[in-house]
Amino acid sequence: MGARAKITDKGQITLPKEIRDRHGLKPGDHVEFVLMNGHYVLFPKNVKIGDLAGILGKPPSGESLTLEQIDDAIGEAVAADDERILREWRERNS
Repeated sequence: MGARAKITDKGQITLPKEIRDRHGLKPGDHVEFVLMNGHYVLFPKNVKIGDLAGILGKPPSGESLTLEQIDDAIGEAVAADDERILREWRERNS
């Protein structure tokens, strides 16, 4: 799959509708450009905090976690999701 966009005088681009629809991107959402092997890869960053509810499961009964442990768990979950997105992108483009 490929798509083209034109850069305006202000350095802006409009993401093609096909890409916005495929990734559920709406006005105000963010995307991240990551340099990988000499090419930029665009990652949609449109997950809302409410969408993450329950992603980590429940801690064992009676156990409380420190903020550091919670931050680490969130970081691991986000990294795993980024790896999945990258793996799927590579599979589609190989």
